[in-house]
Amino acid sequence: MKMELFFAALLLAHFPSFVFSDLQGDALYALKLSLNVPTGQLGDWNPNQVNPCTWSNVICDSNNYVISVTLSGMNCSGTLSPKLGVLKTLSTLTLKGNGITGQIPEAFGNLSSLTSLDLENNRLSGEIPASLGDLKKLQFLTLSHNNLSGTIPGSLSGLLNLINILLDSNNLSGQIPDPLFKISKYNFTGNNLSCGGAQLRSCESNTDDSGSSHKPKIGVIIGIIGGSVVLLLCGGLLLFVCKGRHKGYKCEVFVDVAGEVDRRIAFGQLKRFAWRELQLATDNFSEKNILGQGGFGKVYRGVLADNTKVAVKRLTDFESPGGDAAFQREVEMISVAVHRNLLRLIGFCTTTNERLLVYPYMQNLSVAYRLRERKPEEPVLDWPTRKRVALGAARGLEYLHEHCNPKIIHRDVKAANVLLDEDFEAVVGDFGLAKLVDVRKTNVTTQVRGTMGHIAPEYLSTGKSSERTDVFGYGIMLLELVTGQRAIDFSRLEEEDDVLLLDHVKKLEREKRLDAIVDCNLETYNIQEVEIMIQVALLCTQASPEDRPAMSEVVRMLEGEGLAERWEEWQNVEVTRRQEYERLQRRFDWGEDSVYNQDAIELSGGR
Repeated sequence: MKMELFFAALLLAHFPSFVFSDLQGDALYALKLSLNVPTGQLGDWNPNQVNPCTWSNVICDSNNYVISVTLSGMNCSGTLSPKLGVLKTLSTLTLKGNGITGQIPEAFGNLSSLTSLDLENNRLSGEIPASLGDLKKLQFLTLSHNNLSGTIPGSLSGLLNLINILLDSNNLSGQIPDPLFKISKYNFTGNNLSCGGAQLRSCESNTDDSGSSHKPKIGVIIGIIGGSVVLLLCGGLLLFVCKGRHKGYKCEVFVDVAGEVDRRIAFGQLKRFAWRELQLATDNFSEKNILGQGGFGKVYRGVLADNTKVAVKRLTDFESPGGDAAFQREVEMISVAVHRNLLRLIGFCTTTNERLLVYPYMQNLSVAYRLRERKPEEPVLDWPTRKRVALGAARGLEYLHEHCNPKIIHRDVKAANVLLDEDFEAVVGDFGLAKLVDVRKTNVTTQVRGTMGHIAPEYLSTGKSSERTDVFGYGIMLLELVTGQRAIDFSRLEEEDDVLLLDHVKKLEREKRLDAIVDCNLETYNIQEVEIMIQVALLCTQASPEDRPAMSEVVRMLEGEGLAERWEEWQNVEVTRRQEYERLQRRFDWGEDSVYNQDAIELSGGR
């Protein structure tokens, strides 16, 4: 456990905050489980939601680091999780007024930023960990009204910032370390402690709160003022050094030219990048760094000054109708849509001439790349990975549809927009085409946006989008996962087969030729699992949006619940549905200028 905490601390010291959302969320969720939190409490502590900064009773700083956790009086009956020790930025931990049992974990000594620890009025037992003496910033330590035993660790004497220590009403014994009597406020009563020694002393300080805290507060104020002055002086010195460019020093200070920065857009926990910073990161937006291109601009690979790898989306047409709105929409949505299966926005850049978005770089690129564009030396996506991608993408879309307020419709779900992190976990990306939906307003749009072959028939015919249009696109993405093929492939005409992947799979499924559906690059797979994924895909791509399952139902079906019943219903009405779908498809004019050799026909939006 100590080794795990060491490596966690090492990671937190060297990488940006967005990398550690999983680490923080996992630690807090482990605490919830170990505390036996009553049903109905902390319901929004979702293990799949990577950023705990939106959870109740949790406070984060501007960099998404957890700084405060308060779970007072919640009738918890469990124990304290040592995993909490990874929260190196935690300043305040308050768990008073519960029924927590067990010992105080040694790992709490790793909470190096902790200034206040309050575990009062629980049923904690065992000794006070000597590791608490490592909390050099600790000012308030409250362990009153527990069942703690043993002696007071001498290591607490080294807490020079401690101004309040309350250990009363426990089973502590032995001698109280002399330095603790010099603290402004202390209480050791209700124990078997020896408060005497060389001189007679009370086990409780007799100074009132105002008197005991006056000097420390003055010290804090002086420290803050002094620190501010030092920071200003250091900042001026840094600018002087950088401007001078002394030999032997490399210094980059990124400041946009006055008048070029658009100050109208500002969102709380996103970083605002200077344009020059992103220009340097992408090697002046070099063509060799292009990761993808869509209707709103290009995406570039970049490396920031701290060696963080990023993907920078440069929006080239924000002045056109929808361009600037798309930027503001994406920034606004990503600030509320945070989930382990959604691509997280790191920051943005705005000038009078530019709009740029900065995302973490996904080193395994997209599902579409891995299925159809990978290099010969790169491995094929195996079947277990494809199953994991299917479930992860479903969970991400479920979060957008059912846990965001207002809910978010992606409107361009496809394999090219499902990215893969370092562990080949699915991350749904590209919210440039997404639409915030207020349930009180109409969701009819005047322009159909998306990628042909992935667009639901009712969206084509009416321009009306909904969560079920995303479900349709997700179903096509499932077929891409199983077959490895494009949603539209005109080369199939040479074999007198269906151009649309959906029709092609339906035909083979009716003929019970499941093996013919599976990607020929897959050497091993489970045919029963293939059948399940195909059935879910066909349920998602029904012509009538009302007949399609919600994404929460899709998640359950992929996990093995409720598929058989839905599949039987689908088979009973498939003939009628298929006829209606074909009628709608015939209404669409393909045109003579269509580009057939691309991954898909882009109507609008970025990849």
